[in-house]
Amino acid sequence: MTRRLVPTLAVVLVLVGCGGDAAPQVRFAAGAGAVDAHPTQYCNLENTECRNDGAAPVDLAVPPGTPLLITVPDQIAETPWQVVFTYRDASGAPVDERSEVFAPDERRDYSLALPTPADRLLTAQVQQYGPPPVANPETGGIDFPIRASWVLTVTV
Repeated sequence: MTRRLVPTLAVVLVLVGCGGDAAPQVRFAAGAGAVDAHPTQYCNLENTECRNDGAAPVDLAVPPGTPLLITVPDQIAETPWQVVFTYRDASGAPVDERSEVFAPDERRDYSLALPTPADRLLTAQVQQYGPPPVANPETGGIDFPIRASWVLTVTV
């Protein structure tokens, strides 16, 4: 009796394909509002193949004086990550800042509170680090490759 392995092989190939490098989502929340963001950029572990999605940035109202709570899934928390953000200070000047870089498995959430209640958050971005840092021969500095990013634009 001859047994056919094709259906079994097909099932295995489908299951392997489904277990690919699915892009995780990041949750941004402020007050009673929350939104889940897909990555605007998502690269493989080697940072050699990347997908970009210009429609991925999300909008959320973040009233002045309200902290922004950012929650990342294990896929991000298991790697170094940080939050980069821009706000407008009381004088109206834009200010670019960033959180510390969180070590792998250090934390899964971050509460972003601006220095004063008059400051207004404009954007926030979660950045997941990729491969190890490399020397940049053109600048003489060190490049820290970003594997993926999730972007929030704050609405009024």
